[in-house]
Amino acid sequence: MDYIKPTLEYAELSPLFIVFGVAIVGVVVEAFVARQRRHVVQVALASAGVVGALVATVIVGINLDEVGGGAGRGFVGAEGSIVVDGPAVYLWGLVLVAALAGVALFSERRLEAGVPAFAGQAAALPGSEGEREASTAGLAHSEVYPLVMFAVGGMMLFPASGDLLTMFVALEVLSLPLYLLCGLARRRRLLSQEAALKYFLLGAFSSGFFLYGVALVYGYAGSMDLGAIHDSVVAGTGNRVLLLLGIAMLSVGLLFKVGAVPFQAWTPDVYQGAPTAVTAFMSAATKIAAFGALLRLYYVAFGANRWDWQPMLWVVAILTMLLGAVLACVQSDVKRMLAYSAIAHTGFLLTGVLGVRAATDLTDDQVTSLQAVLFYLTTYGIASVGAFAVVTLVRDTNGEAPSFSRWTGLGKRSPVVAGVFAFFLLSMAGIPLTAGFIGKWAVFTVAMSAGAWPVVLVAIAASIISVYFYIRYIRLMFFTDPAPDQVVATVGTPSLFTSVTIGLCALVTLVLGIVPGPVLELCAQVGDFVR
Repeated sequence: MDYIKPTLEYAELSPLFIVFGVAIVGVVVEAFVARQRRHVVQVALASAGVVGALVATVIVGINLDEVGGGAGRGFVGAEGSIVVDGPAVYLWGLVLVAALAGVALFSERRLEAGVPAFAGQAAALPGSEGEREASTAGLAHSEVYPLVMFAVGGMMLFPASGDLLTMFVALEVLSLPLYLLCGLARRRRLLSQEAALKYFLLGAFSSGFFLYGVALVYGYAGSMDLGAIHDSVVAGTGNRVLLLLGIAMLSVGLLFKVGAVPFQAWTPDVYQGAPTAVTAFMSAATKIAAFGALLRLYYVAFGANRWDWQPMLWVVAILTMLLGAVLACVQSDVKRMLAYSAIAHTGFLLTGVLGVRAATDLTDDQVTSLQAVLFYLTTYGIASVGAFAVVTLVRDTNGEAPSFSRWTGLGKRSPVVAGVFAFFLLSMAGIPLTAGFIGKWAVFTVAMSAGAWPVVLVAIAASIISVYFYIRYIRLMFFTDPAPDQVVATVGTPSLFTSVTIGLCALVTLVLGIVPGPVLELCAQVGDFVR
């Protein structure tokens, strides 16, 4: 048998190569650069890598019509393993923007008296002499930057996977660094390690389900290629039981990553225990990547079988919205409240997945489900990063102060910070003149056009419930006075990177709420998935 040299489209895949290349160089930096200089080198390297990959992504997107043969559809590259099309390139851009904000928040040192929020020595037991020595010496884990770059690379590969095996590899590449990052908090070490362990164990189970689903679908279609699976589904010649079980198993892995019911149990614990900078990055980037992979799997591989998986998503979306909204009302920790809010937003996004996919089935003034979900991911991702970035600023003598009681009257002590946080909450609630309102309008519209009006009614009810706990928090900050003996938090002075991140997130959230047209048009121009 002759050996056939594999062909890689280096120019079109350059964003992936840049990210993974920077991650590898970051590992080398950890081995050879002196400890006192690693932080500066790693921050500069990671920032340059993300910016370089973002520029390369823009160039690939501009030239996508040419590489797609003039049809603007993109192509299947890397010997069928990676698909470079409009949705993939758009999702790459979103992930990289979230990564840039994540690197900026990771680099914050001013709030912790010159040290980052990450543990000085992760291997030391919480409360041990080794941990105290590491803290006294001001040691810091600068390897968080190559870890986050590996996670970003996996997040970019995940929604661009052309076959199930590549999708599984991408799932593991993005997950393993996050498991480590969640356990590296400098303060509340036990809570952080507990969060990392829960995330790892539940993530391992979900990966097992996903891999089992890969095997079952391969048994049905005789191929792991998404296009070949689609053809097998259309032909309908395989064992239908294998297909349905395979779809169910694959769905478990993906629904776990997006935090949908009944696979949401990890979300509040991990969001609360992880370093808040990691939570900010993970809340946006992981959801973007996972929903991109979910859309590609359902629309490309199983698009001809939607009447089998749609009823399942109806139930999952309804339960996810209701559970997230109701349980958020009873939280007393801001990070857990935002975690249950994220669960509810997952349900809203799943509502958009139920919509009409093909533009030919809609009138000119309607949006497709792909367009609506991409826009919603944009609006929620930006608001989520901004909200968690604000949480890092509110502090007491023990560091960050996520307890509700500590935020009482914050609007009178620091009206700007409280006002920005309230604005992010209003966007998540879907109040008009914010980006969140346009995002919800888009996903509700596409679901209605597909006949999923019961899901939309539940979504509206969940939105009304969510307004309660968002407004409740705003009332706590601006219209509630602390008791005379009550301990309250103050607002720390952040570095320039954190300040710029919060400011840009607020600005984009406002602009997308007033002038959403350009981004909606961009989402429409990305085209459809290639198989």
